[in-house]
Amino acid sequence: MAYDGNPISAFTTSEIASITNAALDYYIKGESFAQTIQEKPLLGRMMSKQKTFPGGKGLISIPIISEYTTGIEGFVGDESVSYDNPNNLKRVTFPWKEIHAGISMTLTELKIDGISVVDTLDGANVTRHSERDMTVLTNILEHKLGDMAEGWARSFNEMLWKDGTQDNKLVPGLSFFISDDPTTGVVGGVNRATTGNEFWRNRALVGNNKIVSSVTGQTLTKTLRAEARQLKRYGGKPDLILAGSRFIELLEAEVFEKGVYTQSGFVNNGKNEIGMADISMRGIGTIIYDPTLDDLNKSDYAYFVDSGNINLYVMEGEDRKTHNPARPHDKYVLYRAMTWTGATAARQLNGCGVYQVTD
Repeated sequence: MAYDGNPISAFTTSEIASITNAALDYYIKGESFAQTIQEKPLLGRMMSKQKTFPGGKGLISIPIISEYTTGIEGFVGDESVSYDNPNNLKRVTFPWKEIHAGISMTLTELKIDGISVVDTLDGANVTRHSERDMTVLTNILEHKLGDMAEGWARSFNEMLWKDGTQDNKLVPGLSFFISDDPTTGVVGGVNRATTGNEFWRNRALVGNNKIVSSVTGQTLTKTLRAEARQLKRYGGKPDLILAGSRFIELLEAEVFEKGVYTQSGFVNNGKNEIGMADISMRGIGTIIYDPTLDDLNKSDYAYFVDSGNINLYVMEGEDRKTHNPARPHDKYVLYRAMTWTGATAARQLNGCGVYQVTD
């Protein structure tokens, strides 16, 4: 809405700050943050389950145990027995990072829409605002903050999917912990290529080992059921399955060829109809379509995630913290920003898996 010729009304910088603070809280921490343009199930799950850690710590440090010393032995009467002294505790560490997103608003933009900003401390001799002035300011802020909210969500979601190699100042995402080749790389200080560290590897069937689906042979469904058992072998609790569109299409082709798969086997109701239905794996949950996998050219992938063991850690008081920097002396620009300080960390990986499918 451009300036219509009415007398210009003025806002003080403190009034602008008050309005933008309220708007930031609404867009970033309110319901509108969840109403993103494209579904982001990984972002939603990770943010909802993030843990806190105190400020001042240089690293997130988590204890893990992979070996056990104590064993049993038989004895009779007064035979001597032995005592073990377990010393198998290891620690994995993950550095925290600082994430920023910010917007700017020039005083020229506001003037064009009939709004003047007074840079005085007390805002003396400021004219009364009309309803139009408040509406115009709100419209400008809605546009900018709406862009900031969706831009933050998209960028943060993409970060949570990637492995961190795109920018070492960002936290590594799911592809770092659940990698295509879990026999390589150092995660949390533990070298997964080293013999004895097999416990620190996720399961993977990708690339040359990808699953070849078969409607008649039910290869994909049988493989996933077998993998689900292995993911739970060492106490893993996979509870989130995120898949690309191609993976789901090939899975649907196998499942619905036989009917609806239930605890009693396949059931076909005999109806000649086309419908939509979710596919679930018993003991894990519904297979969820994540459009970001399509964007990352991984539409044929699915990730089985133990979300209780791969988490976001946010520093206390630093979760989507809003900032209102003072206007620089040499620029007539207002700035608003948001920061997040934290890390991604894992304490068990053998309950997670990545799978690729082809036909």
